[in-house]
Amino acid sequence: MLFSSTIFIFFFLPLVTAVYYGLLRKSRPLQNGFLFIASLFFYAWGEPKFVLIMLTSIVANWGFGLAVDRFRSKKAAARAVVAAAAAFNLGIMFIFKYLMFTIDNANKLFGSDIALPDNGFFEFFAQRDLSTGLLSITLPIGISFFTFQALSYVIDVYRGQGEVQENPIYVGLYIALFPQLIAGPIVRYTTVAEEIIHRRETLSDFCSGVTRFLVGLNKKVLLANNMAVIADLAFDSKEPISAAFAWLGALAYAFQIYFDFSGYSDMAIGLGRMFGFHFLENFDYPYISSSVSEFWRRWHISLGSWFRDYVYFPLGGSRVRSKARLVFNLFAVWILTGVWHGANWTFILWGALYFVLITVEKLTGLEKKNRIKPLGVFYTLFFVLMGWVLFRAESLGAAGEYFKAMFGVGVPLIDNAFKFNFSNNAVFLSAAVIFSMPTAKMIGKKLKNRQNPAWDILYALGLLALTFISCLYIIRGSYNPFIYFNF
Repeated sequence: MLFSSTIFIFFFLPLVTAVYYGLLRKSRPLQNGFLFIASLFFYAWGEPKFVLIMLTSIVANWGFGLAVDRFRSKKAAARAVVAAAAAFNLGIMFIFKYLMFTIDNANKLFGSDIALPDNGFFEFFAQRDLSTGLLSITLPIGISFFTFQALSYVIDVYRGQGEVQENPIYVGLYIALFPQLIAGPIVRYTTVAEEIIHRRETLSDFCSGVTRFLVGLNKKVLLANNMAVIADLAFDSKEPISAAFAWLGALAYAFQIYFDFSGYSDMAIGLGRMFGFHFLENFDYPYISSSVSEFWRRWHISLGSWFRDYVYFPLGGSRVRSKARLVFNLFAVWILTGVWHGANWTFILWGALYFVLITVEKLTGLEKKNRIKPLGVFYTLFFVLMGWVLFRAESLGAAGEYFKAMFGVGVPLIDNAFKFNFSNNAVFLSAAVIFSMPTAKMIGKKLKNRQNPAWDILYALGLLALTFISCLYIIRGSYNPFIYFNF
């Protein structure tokens, strides 16, 4: 179920809110149980069978949490439980996300004909190719997000950073809570452990949550979706495109993925706040960064902090004595970051690109030496755009062809497709540039600090007008994908 769908906006969310604050307002256990059931329904809307994977993850990690807490005084036993939890959670991810990739590459490398076995498990969760008769596993939506959250729960209990939950419903609520279930942000157990039972809903939080949700909805529907049309025309073109249109397509995709994912994060944070949960921020205007390292401190913050705290720091982080070990630590984090995003060599190379760039910045001190911010922003955006081409391309070969077009190899400098799409989308492109920077937010904050009620009224009317337009787009069934549902 999409946040930007009629079923969610006009039926699911109003019903859940009414029951939560109406029928169940006096009972926290009933509210939690209801939110858990509603979250499972939300997840099951598209593909009900994958709820079984979700429930298996919840029950298993509830058990791992209890075992870690029980063996807390016996370090070796507790570590063994954490290792088992990691193997279980990553094993689920491997089967559903990377097994087909592994089989396909093994068959190409060794000339073999390995295939999924025709047994009950794979027949139930996989789909059969009508042309070959072979089974192929379908990717459960959001598996990378809820798997990392589940593993976070066990590790945080082991570290003593969160109280173990003896009630499996509360573990399920943490892992499956619908606002952040299928596309993040990745909510750490330490962030909401106290709020699962002892949260406090306020009218102020509810109103700010609604506002944040509407802001995210408008970013998604009005900006991301319109940028997606340009990006798809450029990247999916069956005919050669001009250098200008290739650059426009790459820029449009950069805006699409930013407003798509940050918009979803805004909606998730807003929804969480409406029900008394306070999730951490996931984006901080990454396109104003003057270094690649800064970009990753501002982009998908929850994923970066997860890898930092659960992979990079345990490996030694940046405090290791040898540069070789530092390079290894960075390599491990960034290859894993690439792999986390998808089972394709394009994602692995994308992660490797950031490994090289950030390693160079750390070893040379380039980030600290940079005194000319515009030059740093230009250099960062250039490599980020190159990375997005890899990220968007269906294969390494397709990425190579797109890079050739960007740099004018065998293609015209400009064509009618560029002229048409640039002129027809000038308003949306301008808005994307403006709202990818903090300028509008800073102006709004200054006006609000003057405590002028006219500004509040104007802001509310403007937000409602944009939301009305967004709802018209949604009702008429406009193009409405969510990029990070695939991860």
